Amino acid sequence: MLPEFKNEPLTDFSNPQEKAAMEAALEKVRGEFGREYPLVIGGERMTGLKTSESINPSRKDEVLGRFQKASKAHVEQAIEVAWKTFETWKRKPVQERVDWLVRVATLLRERKHEFSATMVYEVGKTWPEADADTAEAIDFCEFYAREALRWGGEHPITKIDSEDNALVYIPLGVGAVIPPWNFPLAIMAGMTTAAAVSGNCVVLKPSSDSPWIAYRFFALMEEAGLPPGVVNFVSGSGGEVGDTMVQHPRIRFISFTGSKEVGLHINEEAAKTPKGQIWIKRVVAEMGGKDAIIIDRDTKNLDEAAAAAVASAFGFQGQKCSACSRLIVDAAVYDQIVPLVVAKTKALKMGMPEQADVQVGPVASAKAFKTIKEYIDRGVKEGRLVAGGEVHPENGFFIEPTVIADVDPQATIAQEEIFGPVLAIIKAKDFDDALHIANDTQFGLTGAVFTDDEAKLDRAREEFFVGNLYLNRKCTGALVGVHPFGGFNMSGTDSKAGGRDYLGLFLQAKAISRKVGKQPKTVADAEAF
Repeated sequence: MLPEFKNEPLTDFSNPQEKAAMEAALEKVRGEFGREYPLVIGGERMTGLKTSESINPSRKDEVLGRFQKASKAHVEQAIEVAWKTFETWKRKPVQERVDWLVRVATLLRERKHEFSATMVYEVGKTWPEADADTAEAIDFCEFYAREALRWGGEHPITKIDSEDNALVYIPLGVGAVIPPWNFPLAIMAGMTTAAAVSGNCVVLKPSSDSPWIAYRFFALMEEAGLPPGVVNFVSGSGGEVGDTMVQHPRIRFISFTGSKEVGLHINEEAAKTPKGQIWIKRVVAEMGGKDAIIIDRDTKNLDEAAAAAVASAFGFQGQKCSACSRLIVDAAVYDQIVPLVVAKTKALKMGMPEQADVQVGPVASAKAFKTIKEYIDRGVKEGRLVAGGEVHPENGFFIEPTVIADVDPQATIAQEEIFGPVLAIIKAKDFDDALHIANDTQFGLTGAVFTDDEAKLDRAREEFFVGNLYLNRKCTGALVGVHPFGGFNMSGTDSKAGGRDYLGLFLQAKAISRKVGKQPKTVADAEAF
């Protein structure tokens, strides 16, 4: 019996021992730079292929690792191996799969600073952001272990005297897991382990921007006792590996987190039924947001509201699907809020994320850098630049936290997902107008409202159309189990990661009924039944 689930505590880096431990982890991980990593299919490690490099976004010339570029043939092999392994893995008692996942969580907890340090280097996370990512990965493992026991237990159904009835949940089969680079440990680990602990087998294609942390976690799963072939590590491009998996007739489900454009492409391809496919593929997709914080005129602590907006907008350089990219402010307090947001933004320290006191690191890649710069160039024409706006590409992909005020609700930077450190401030006439602006987007992931008017908070509960609504707090920082995470509309398929219905997405229900009681003695008796 597992103890009640509790969220993993975040590390207090003001503690000298914790600070020293993180510094040691950074040094240890730095000593691993430049290694080559294999594909792993059915436990077999494969090298000698063309490779791609994972680089440090803080230092563009620093190679962290080299990863094999899988071909379509490797995908075919991985799917074949996974189906063979599925025949034994699905029959493992749920307790054995749960015990394995608890061991994964234990090992991850013991080495959490090494995993955090890897993310500092590979995607430019600051210490607190990396630590929160690792803690969330631990939480997913612990939470889904407990959920697997619940889903594998007895389920209440209506009983009748003449039959012995049961409802059981069985795994789907072999699926493709395609995680993002922005939570390269937590989301990747959550997607992968949710499928595996439910009895499925997986072909894991890590993000091309964060394959190193994915391989580190894969190796840890192996160390914890994962049988070969349950999870297969297949690095490579989206076109060569991703599309091949998505279109393959023997892929039963696809678990994806990433952009709206890629998510819609996956959903469209998965809806097709190629020759040999005997099921409708299940797609679990989380596709981003254009999240808003509303600050109402009846907010007493405007400083606290401004601080929450800045934290939501610029944590991990705004590269979160939950990040605040629209700050909608009641006209009555607009002229008070804007200077507060500007001052707090300018006070953020940007620098190399391996330094403990840095609050803003680089964006994750050259592609992200280019896209965000283009949005800033567009945004300064659509509003008034009040903070940031400068880029620093000399050594890494650094972009100053940028605030653009007086933005029209229909402006490009108010409607399209930028996925970077850019905040658009929009003036609303009143609370009605603010709610209208907040909902007037194709997304519906997170949102927050600051007000001391209880009636307005009640209206937000009813009318603000997002999957995760926060009242008088920031719109980022969802906790596993506490804030089941997933949104509406173009934000995805309404799945709730870290919630009690999530494992059900990797299972299918089977009703089993056996007749009991009086048995027929003659043909006539049988016909009467």
